[in-house]
Amino acid sequence: MKAPLTKYRTGSWYEATGRERVAGLLDTGSFTEFIGPEKREVSPHLARFDLPEAFDDGIIIGRGTIKGREVLLAAQEGRFMGGTFGEVHGAKLTGLLRYARGHQDAPRVVMLLLDTGGVRLQEANAGELAVAEIIRAILDARIAGVAVIALVGGRAGCFGGGGIIAGCCSRIVISEQGRISVSGPEVIETNMGVEEFDSRDRPLVWRTTGGKTRRLLGGADAYAEDNIASFREAAINLLDRIPAFDLDTMAQEQARLARRLEKFGRCQDTPEIWQAMGIAEPDRIADLPDEDFDRIAHAQKEANHDAR
Repeated sequence: MKAPLTKYRTGSWYEATGRERVAGLLDTGSFTEFIGPEKREVSPHLARFDLPEAFDDGIIIGRGTIKGREVLLAAQEGRFMGGTFGEVHGAKLTGLLRYARGHQDAPRVVMLLLDTGGVRLQEANAGELAVAEIIRAILDARIAGVAVIALVGGRAGCFGGGGIIAGCCSRIVISEQGRISVSGPEVIETNMGVEEFDSRDRPLVWRTTGGKTRRLLGGADAYAEDNIASFREAAINLLDRIPAFDLDTMAQEQARLARRLEKFGRCQDTPEIWQAMGIAEPDRIADLPDEDFDRIAHAQKEANHDAR
């Protein structure tokens, strides 16, 4: 994958395809793909529903370098069935994570470019099993000292099992356009009613699940602008800031979440949370330029002594 730097790194992460993100994130020409489209490892289930297949089943996996450092990488293609997890899709990602843990010659960093609506409904049981296997593989890899970094900013967001997978990673990079949640807006509306959550209310969706919210609450570790170069820089900056995966780390995280629940548990909407944080003009958070927002996020992290 040899492409001019300017063609991809200056482009929008949100608008890019999975392959364009890979090309811009990694050092030029360094990517070697595993089980590429030429292998035609397609879903065994979609044809039964008369649905189109993709020769890579909506996920690109392989290895390359980022600023000269070797990494393994998986990039979901949100434009193919919403980046959803099916049998082959999940097996490719699980295999990559197991390779990172189990082989001495494997890079000790895995980057997950997550862009997913969750489990593929046409492969529900296989997709649910795939998510469980991926979570187990991430935790096993982290125990073995492998860093797993999630990057979230695509069209499909990071919902369902993808939201849980992101939460299991060592670090998370997110943009304003990124969204992370276990239940997607349409799922909440379907089950609870539009009065509870209007999935067409874009400001509501973004202030509930969006990147600014996740960053301020400590659910993401770095904030990127919506371009591939910014995601690359944020990922590079996190490479040497990976926490140990041990009991102390888990205890600190549990304590952080308990404090967050105690402080914000009665808030009805995110502007109330920002006000409780002491942020001036909390209603303006959504409209702040990226640079101004990032300063507020850093200040909040320092004020709360956030270990993440």
